[in-house]
Amino acid sequence: MNKEDKTPLLDAVNDPADIRDFPVDELKQLAGEVRDEVIRKVSITGGHLGASLGVVELTVALHHVFDTPNDRLIWDVGHQCYPHKMLTGRRDRMHTLRKGGGLSGFTKRSESIYDPFGAGHSSTSIAAGLGMAVARDLGDQGNHVISVIGDGSMSAGMAYEAMNNAGSMDSRLIVILNDNDMSIAPPVGAMSAYLSRLISSKSFRSLRHFAKEMAKKFPRSIEEAARKADEYTRGFVTGGTLFEEMGFYYVGPIDGHNLDHLLPVLRNLRDDKVEGPVLLHVVTQKGHGYVPAEESADKYHGVGKFDVVTGELVKTISNAPSYTKVFAQALVKEAEADDKIVAITAAMPSGTGLDIFGDVFPDRCFDVGIAEQHAVTFAAGLASEGYKPFCAIYSTFLQRAYDQVVHDVAIQKLPVRFAIDRAGLVGADGSTHAGSFDLAYLCCLPGMVVMAPSDEVELMHMIATAAAHNDGPSAVRYPRGEGVGVEMPEKGEVLEIGKGRIIREGSAAAILSLGGRLSEALSAADDLAAKGYSVTVADARFAKPLDKDLITQLTRDHDVLVTIEEGSTGGFASHIMQFLATTGGFDEGLKFRPLTLPDVFMDQDAPKDQYAAAGLDAASITATVLDALGYTGDEDSGDAGKAAADQPVRA
Repeated sequence: MNKEDKTPLLDAVNDPADIRDFPVDELKQLAGEVRDEVIRKVSITGGHLGASLGVVELTVALHHVFDTPNDRLIWDVGHQCYPHKMLTGRRDRMHTLRKGGGLSGFTKRSESIYDPFGAGHSSTSIAAGLGMAVARDLGDQGNHVISVIGDGSMSAGMAYEAMNNAGSMDSRLIVILNDNDMSIAPPVGAMSAYLSRLISSKSFRSLRHFAKEMAKKFPRSIEEAARKADEYTRGFVTGGTLFEEMGFYYVGPIDGHNLDHLLPVLRNLRDDKVEGPVLLHVVTQKGHGYVPAEESADKYHGVGKFDVVTGELVKTISNAPSYTKVFAQALVKEAEADDKIVAITAAMPSGTGLDIFGDVFPDRCFDVGIAEQHAVTFAAGLASEGYKPFCAIYSTFLQRAYDQVVHDVAIQKLPVRFAIDRAGLVGADGSTHAGSFDLAYLCCLPGMVVMAPSDEVELMHMIATAAAHNDGPSAVRYPRGEGVGVEMPEKGEVLEIGKGRIIREGSAAAILSLGGRLSEALSAADDLAAKGYSVTVADARFAKPLDKDLITQLTRDHDVLVTIEEGSTGGFASHIMQFLATTGGFDEGLKFRPLTLPDVFMDQDAPKDQYAAAGLDAASITATVLDALGYTGDEDSGDAGKAAADQPVRA
């Protein structure tokens, strides 16, 4: 059977306009073809499968009913956007998904006119949609704005802030709540579908509007009673009282996999011109239509390559544990000896490793939902009562709680421990998940201790150090992926705060590495040694407080100092330069070369290629040192060695 036989309808779709005239039977067939294609493509590339399978019918229905891209369609988070990409002219590039130079795993404005708003973090769609709706009204345009938000994203305060604002305005906004995990909906069936179709219809809305206008002619007490009777009657039937109280006209719940139910309701919402926001509640199933995903505990949220027939993931051989797992196991060890240690995550128990901690200490592990602001202040409250909270949050997610880190933790000198996963570049997830800025935004805070391990053993030591540090807040930032394969101790050791270590001694130059690039620095030292230049390599361990004695020693004994960090400008190197500038460290001709992430948002690619492009691999470090030493490539190794030996050492 050839490709055309498998996907005849999908093969004819170049953009959503091609499906606007499809009858229901063809839309159902198209949905099946899209589902099969998503499964096949993700089995090859990896990616977010479960969420995308859950919205296939909804995606087909939305693009069939609405005039995208003139009508703005916003996908919250973007984990579920693969069917959307296929129907909007990107099917032939799906094999490049999450690869260098390929399609992003999320919606992205620069990628397609059908992506009006980019997303990689959650809970932004209602606020963005409201902004677009107000802009439309100010420009006297007539297009629709539709925000699709999942139930998980509804646990974030920003979603409710946006709803509260939208509910107080007259701008027409359609919000679709994709409920696939909360179990907040009553049973969905024919009666619910009928009622949803009825109350979303223009005739019902017109009659309801007429009744409300008539009620205004009566005394205020009667008008208010009529309003409550209307809302609570519909709320009793549909469960939408909460949204009604926030100013939304609620419709639902309906089966998000049933096009016979979806299409008439969406058409009603499209054709109804009544002002104000509307919320359509659809119930879906993650991984729908693919049994292995339906039966998986995480519904195949994020997967690598897998076998389409069996659903079995293609396993990669690893000789080292992931940093995430090392963190979790180290925290368990500390918690076994200290019953004051508790752990907090913001809807990422498996992503941060706290599912491991929670299995051992279920009463001391707290998942607060997608609510990083609350997570940090919740941790601060625990710390104020003598507990030792470890707040495990991805670097980019912690950005959303920065005010709480400053105001609720740092100013009060509360010993909250931040375990910051995904520090540095993250490969396929691209710029939205790259931990580029935490060094810059944490090292500027008075009293904050900031650590970065060079390997998995160092991570264990830093977790032990954080557990023992009660004089103020601390943070340990560590990368995504596997460690370097060193032998693991039974338990971590407490490090001296603000003290680094020298790994290798030399004379020609010094390399001071912070975090996971130490192995690349050592490789660069080997390359330099082959050219006759012996270099000192040091592991900073702490970005704050700086090891001023170590820095002074390195600059006293070497004419060249190269620093390496997996973070943006404004972080570790900036603090070193500040220290050197104020203490006269540059006054005698020190050549200082800071290696940081470049001042761009780096797109998805293999991590190795990302770090090479960023200039943070061994070859780039070697080139930087040689350039600072004035090496031209003309010297042979003997001459280079003599040159290195003849270099004056600054007093």
